[in-house]
Amino acid sequence: MRTKAPGAHLPEHPDFLWRNPEPKRSYDVVIVGGGGHGLATAHYLAKNHGITKVAVLEKGWLAGGNMARNTTLIRSNYLWDESARIYEHSLKLWENLEDDLGYPILFSQRGVLNLAHSLQDVRDGVRRVEANKLNGIDAQWVEPDEIKKLCSIVNISSDIRYPVLGATYQPRAGIAKHDYVAWGFARRADQAGIDIIQGCEVTGFVTDGDRVTGVRTSRGDIAAGQVALCAAGHTAVLTDMLGIRVPVQSHPLQALVSELLEPVHPTIVMSNAIHVYVSQAHKGELVMGAGIDSYNGYGQRGAFHIIERQMAAAVELFPVFARAHLLRTWGGIVDVTPDASPIVGRTPYRNVYLNCGWGTGGFKATPGVGWCLADTIARDEIHPYTAPFSLDRFITGALVDEHGAAAVAH
Repeated sequence: MRTKAPGAHLPEHPDFLWRNPEPKRSYDVVIVGGGGHGLATAHYLAKNHGITKVAVLEKGWLAGGNMARNTTLIRSNYLWDESARIYEHSLKLWENLEDDLGYPILFSQRGVLNLAHSLQDVRDGVRRVEANKLNGIDAQWVEPDEIKKLCSIVNISSDIRYPVLGATYQPRAGIAKHDYVAWGFARRADQAGIDIIQGCEVTGFVTDGDRVTGVRTSRGDIAAGQVALCAAGHTAVLTDMLGIRVPVQSHPLQALVSELLEPVHPTIVMSNAIHVYVSQAHKGELVMGAGIDSYNGYGQRGAFHIIERQMAAAVELFPVFARAHLLRTWGGIVDVTPDASPIVGRTPYRNVYLNCGWGTGGFKATPGVGWCLADTIARDEIHPYTAPFSLDRFITGALVDEHGAAAVAH
């Protein structure tokens, strides 16, 4: 495991959070959404392409949406080549991100176990391991006794509801501190001269034929050369303003943390079959996530029976957690596409780019998609890593059905 000691190098609260400049009258690029993806795109526009006349517009506060409501899991062990390519690109950026940003993000490569509870889970897991190896991604199949060595608190008994028959294991997977990640990207963008404008809600767009010439906001109209839509969970609200139909649905996604505990959980454990995953944060709280709620909505809370059922399964897999006390729960809002893969690329407007539909995979993709979207904007040419995730795949039928392949899209 590669990590820094908890509490080492903790940053001061960034002062740029409070400056909040007034919007200028025009920008070369306007990014809608001040979360991880929007901030990463801004950073790489400046760093890789020297484009700094950029505004990042955030309706609320910096990284206060899904970036503040995720479970920080980072991995690249996806089945399909298209998914593996973008997530592995992202993981490689994560491995050097702290040096790139000059800011601590507490990235800890502690590995991830994806448990198998049935013979079909085993077949799917072995298949994914072999596909990962073909793509140059670190992956192993481990038997129950090896799981016990990697994570001694997992219950591998054969007489439970979800017997553990084995697991896939990616050693390079890990976690990072989500607010530090956002602050690191924002700090570098701010230093480059990019404006990060909070409390700035987009209310409409000014169009001229097949181009968007301006963005209407609660703080005035802004002329824009190019526009990138990176507002997780609310994509359809923006695309409706432009008359674009996008095949995404918004769903609540729940998670929780326990009280602070002594270090007891050395890795990340996911159970695809029951959609629960558990890690332990640097301060000591257990971080537990669930699958998405089935109903649509923008409310940042979910149904109690969803989290209750999945936490009951978590306690069965980890009996040692049975007496842990709940500290807080929360819900995010995720965009989900029919094939549970993202949409990144062009829209019917020549100068508007779309980045949405990441479902539960958005955090781990943060540096990778920021890099690729910045490259697309700067060169006006789709990056090869995001080309398979174009909007027109829903017309051609070239879907990237990771959900159907891996049973879960976290």
